[in-house]
Order: sequence, then C-alpha cells, then structure tokens
Amino acid sequence: MSAILVAGVAVLDFVFHMENFPRVAEKYRADGAAISGGGNAANAAVAIARLGGGTELAARLGVDQIADMIVSDLEKENVGTALIKQYPGCRSSFSSIYIDGEGERQIMNYRDNQLPWDADWIATSAPDNMVAALADTRWPDGALAAMQCANVRGVPGIMDAEAPVLEAEQAVHAASHVAFSAQGAVDFTGQQNIDEAALRAAEILPGKVIVADGENGVVMVQDQVARRFPAFEIDPVDTLGAGDIWHGAFALALGEGMSEEMAIPFASAAAAIKCSRTGGREGAPSRQEVLQFLKERT
Repeated sequence: MSAILVAGVAVLDFVFHMENFPRVAEKYRADGAAISGGGNAANAAVAIARLGGGTELAARLGVDQIADMIVSDLEKENVGTALIKQYPGCRSSFSSIYIDGEGERQIMNYRDNQLPWDADWIATSAPDNMVAALADTRWPDGALAAMQCANVRGVPGIMDAEAPVLEAEQAVHAASHVAFSAQGAVDFTGQQNIDEAALRAAEILPGKVIVADGENGVVMVQDQVARRFPAFEIDPVDTLGAGDIWHGAFALALGEGMSEEMAIPFASAAAAIKCSRTGGREGAPSRQEVLQFLKERT
C-alpha cells in the first residue's frame, strides 16, 4: 500500500458540549463530554486511514500518560507511529475544547515549548512507498522536512496553512500545494476578501494555492483566476476536525493521482460528512461513505 507522510502535531482533546459558550468566570456544567485524540496532523492521518490510505505520522511527544493515550489511539486507527519521537522530561500537547449548540468550537491548547524543534529523522526514515506529504504549520522544522522529502521524491507536498502561517514560511514556499484555511489566507496576505487573498497568495507562492472557506466552499487559483468550488449543503452538528479531515482527504486524493478538480470535491465531501456528526476525528468517514455521498450529490 502506498503511504502519505504526515508531519505536525498530535494532541489529546478534552471536549465539552454546551448550548452556548461561557462568557463569565463561573462554574458551568457540560451537556456532554469526551476524551479523544486530536491535532491537525494526527486528525488528517486518521482521516487518510479511514479512507483506506496508508499513512505514517511524524510528530513530537513527551514521555507521559498523554503520549501513551495519543499513540494507542493512533495505532487503533491503523496510523503508522514509527516516526513519532518522544522526549523524556517534556510534556505532550493537550487541548480543552468547547462546542456550542450550532456546532462551532473554541479551543484552548497547551504546547510544551521545551520540545526540541529538529526533524532530522524524517528525511532518513520517510516511507519508501510515499506518494504524498502533508504537514501543518505548528511544527515548522517537521513541515519543511516533509516538503523537502516530497520534492526529492517528486510527489505532491501539501501544506495545511493555518495562522500564523509565517511561522512555517520556508515549508510553505517549498510546497507544491498550499491549502489555506480562510483565516490562514487572511493572515498570510492581509487581504480580508477571500478571493483576493487567494490571488495575492498565488502571486507570492510557487505552489498551487487553495483556500478552504467553510460553508462558502473552496477557492483554487488557476491561470490567475480565483475559481470557487461550492460547499455541499448540510445541517452542521459539529465542525471540530473538519478542516483537518479535508486536508487529509485532499492529500490522499492527490497522492492517488486525482487532479485538483477531483480532489477538492472528494475532500469537501469527507469534511461535510464529518460536520454532520458529533465528535472530532471520530466522525471521519470511510471511502465508501464519501463515494456514496458524492454519487447522491452530483
């Protein structure tokens, strides 16, 4: 099986559901709660595995109970963990997440800044059967190493470009595809209009520019024109992890040889299905579910 190399953050999420976000400093009771794995790259890797792709996750963790839970959950999802490096004396990342009655979320994340930033082992240990690489901006050294691996192998290198994008500026410039969130595109260009932000980013970057704009669809710059792919109409329940699942599905599609015109609807369908379900990456769909969704909507 071919593999997608994914580099970035792996987190443990403590998720709380409530009708409205807290606004004052007092105690609150959640309507529901869960503990689950999270993090941009880890979520994307799980999405790839759920869709039937092989994947190896490169990430940094501490040596603690949080790390044990993160790795165990990834292995249950058939995500390769050989490229996860653990550092004694450091703490693994975790988040507290609030989700309101409209499916929107607020995230408070902790990262141990004492974790070493280097990513030397990625170049020497990347899977031989790698057909694409995906990285987030949270670990700049890891992102750059993943994009360089993709360049050497001549396969797509996709950056999940979330704000602050310039923390991983070298990796963004090394990517064949830069898939921004709407906030990431605004942060990178200073343009508030998403189409204008996409066009400006395309002037700066050598790779293809895509902007995922939630319910407004996806913008791809093609021949200096901002082309918009409409979003699928759904009743959203929970948006947590939807962007990560979109990026994972998009990277898998490109790695399998799909064109961008085919990969974008495929990824958007995977994200739409997730938004119709509660939970973060637990809502990531199977390949059959995505194909059935596309068959019904197109």
